Amino acid sequence: MVNMKKRLISIVIPVYNEEENIHDLVERVFSVMAEQHAHYDYELILVDDGSTDNTLKIAVSLQVGHPCMKIIELRRNFGQTPAMAAGFDRARGDVIVPLDGDLQNDPFDIPRLVAKLDEGYDVVSGWRRDRKDKLISRKIPSWIANSVISVITGVRLHDYGCSLKAYHKDVVNTMNLYGDMHRFIPAVASWSGAKVTEMEVNHHPRLKGKTKYGINRTYRVILDLITIKFLGTFSTRPIHVFGGIGLLSMLFGFISAVVMGVMKIMYGTSMNRNPLLVISAMFMMMSVQFLLMGLLAEMLCRTYHESQSKTTYVIRNIYDSPSPKKSDN
Repeated sequence: MVNMKKRLISIVIPVYNEEENIHDLVERVFSVMAEQHAHYDYELILVDDGSTDNTLKIAVSLQVGHPCMKIIELRRNFGQTPAMAAGFDRARGDVIVPLDGDLQNDPFDIPRLVAKLDEGYDVVSGWRRDRKDKLISRKIPSWIANSVISVITGVRLHDYGCSLKAYHKDVVNTMNLYGDMHRFIPAVASWSGAKVTEMEVNHHPRLKGKTKYGINRTYRVILDLITIKFLGTFSTRPIHVFGGIGLLSMLFGFISAVVMGVMKIMYGTSMNRNPLLVISAMFMMMSVQFLLMGLLAEMLCRTYHESQSKTTYVIRNIYDSPSPKKSDN
C-alpha cells in the first residue's frame, strides 16, 4: 500500500505570562489533533512573547516527548502581531491556524476550520457569536470596531478580533505584519483575490490569569485601520492622495483669489483688510506642500518596495524538535 504524504497543519499560539493556562492549552491541542491523525499531521508552535513568569519553563517541560512541538522565545515583549509573525515565518504547514493562549479560543474548533478551508476558501475567520467577555470594556468596542472595519475595508466580517482563523500558507507568506495588523489579514487577503469566509466558533470565559487587552486598544486598532486602508489602496500611488489634496487646495486658493479680485474691482474693497488674501495664500502654500509631500511619498514607496524587508521581532532562542508528529496510514 502506497504511503501518501498527508497535509501538515501548523498551529501557532503566541503566549505572554500564561503560566496558569499553558499546560491545559497544550494538552487540549494534543488531544484534539491526536483524533485527527488519520487526516493530517501537525506541528504546534508556541511563541513566548517575552513572558516574565514561568510560561517558558513550563512550555519547555511540556515539549518532552512531543516532537511535533516547537517553542520560539522572543527577546522581549513585542506584542501579539510580531509574535504571530514569528510563528508564521517558521511554520512548515500547508495550513496555518493561530489561536490565543488564554484558553478562550477552543482548540476543538481547529478541525472544523480546516474542513471549511477545504471547501475552497483561502481564509476562514472565526466568529465568537456568543462571546464570553465583559460587555462595556470588550464586547461593545468590538462591535463598533468590526462594523467600522467592515465598512472601510469592504470585507464584511462579524469578528475581526478573533485570533482563531485558518489560512492557506501562501496567503500569509506574502504579508509583512506590523502594529496590531494580524486582525486585518482577511481584508488584505481579500484585496489580493483570496476567498474569505467566516464560521461560528466556541468562546470561553477566561478562568485563569489576567487579560492583556482592554478598551485602550481601540485607538490603536483605528490607527492601524487607517494605515492598512492607505497601504491597501494607495501604497503604490500615494501621489493620488497627497496630490489630490494639493490640487483641491490650489482650486480653493484660486477661487479665493478670484473673489478677492472681483471685490477689489467691483466694490473697491481694501486688499489689506480682506481675509480672503490670507485664505488664498494659505491654500496656495498648502497645495505646494501636499504636492511635494506626494512626490516624497512616491520616492519612499519605491524605496520600500525595492528594499529588504526586516522582521518586527527578535528571537532569543528556538527550542526545536526533530520533526512534526507523524501517523500511520
